[in-house]
Amino acid sequence: MDTLEPILAGHPFFKDLPPEYFKIVVGCACNVRFDPESVIYKEGDDAEKFYLIRHGRVGLEIHVPRKGYITIQTVSDGELLGWSWLIPPYKSRFTARAYELTRAISLDGKCLREKCELDHNFGYEFYKRFSGLIVQRLQATRLQLLDVYSVNH
Repeated sequence: MDTLEPILAGHPFFKDLPPEYFKIVVGCACNVRFDPESVIYKEGDDAEKFYLIRHGRVGLEIHVPRKGYITIQTVSDGELLGWSWLIPPYKSRFTARAYELTRAISLDGKCLREKCELDHNFGYEFYKRFSGLIVQRLQATRLQLLDVYSVNH
């Protein structure tokens, strides 16, 4: 039986993660798939997972009054989806929708949060790795909102 270890080990996000931490990550991971138009999570839902997209496309959406849902970013092969599991109050900041058949590795955020609490060095590794992703998503949101609320519309 194949494990998720080689897939996770080959991903840049996990590069140079100490072996003892890598085993923790693999223990909190499983394969998942989402059909086209499936909502993976909704803005405001409890954030308990994040995903490594193996194949497919997922839109990150926000609801804008009088405009409906707008896509602020699209995540695809090799990218990570979800960071709200790491920051209290652990609520999703966006809605994630599969735009096509999407296969991913789901990582249990609650499991990993507990491991981070038990080993603060492990937790620090995750916060360092996720901080760049958080900044990228917030910047994408900012740019999209500037476009949505532009006076030229």
